[in-house]
Amino acid sequence: MTRLTTIQGSALPLPIDNLDTDQIMPKQFLRVIDKAGLADGLLYDLRFDESGEPRAECVLNQRAYASARILIGGANFGCGSSREHAVWGLQQYGFQAVIAPSFAEIFYSNAMNNRLLLVPLARDAIDALTRSAIESPGASLSIDLDQQTVSSASGERYAYTICARHKRMVIEGMDTVDLTLDSLAAIEAFEQSHFVRHPWARVM
Repeated sequence: MTRLTTIQGSALPLPIDNLDTDQIMPKQFLRVIDKAGLADGLLYDLRFDESGEPRAECVLNQRAYASARILIGGANFGCGSSREHAVWGLQQYGFQAVIAPSFAEIFYSNAMNNRLLLVPLARDAIDALTRSAIESPGASLSIDLDQQTVSSASGERYAYTICARHKRMVIEGMDTVDLTLDSLAAIEAFEQSHFVRHPWARVM
């Protein structure tokens, strides 16, 4: 897995608070047995009308944001059910990061476990980045994963917090199994010392 230290690209503004996973990935797109094709379902009801025609007013259908790699969302992004398909759909659509004031807890874990970076920033910073994305479509944002900063094209720079475990997982492309295997030597050493102290506990 390639080490990921920088995410850079244009941003798509979607300042909707409490955008839940049923909106991000509607239930009719959960019938697949693999991850393929989920980009088609991403935010379907926002993107298309009842007859399946694209909504011209939807930012996701506007040419200026077609290559956006960073989504700027509202508070409590990803609330609702725990469906991991919401994360996969965002990634398949082309997003590598979501910046928002806050995230639902389960969605946050699902995203980080799948290497979709979630960046929490204060509301005033989100408002500034949203205005910039609306006023200057295509303007680039840069996320430095090592330094934990977001930098705009106009020079603003914002620091964000992330736990060491999730930071490592996103940068190095690790999942929870990889983390466990990385500690295998320590696990085996603990196991041996445990059975030395408690030999009756070993199952023969």
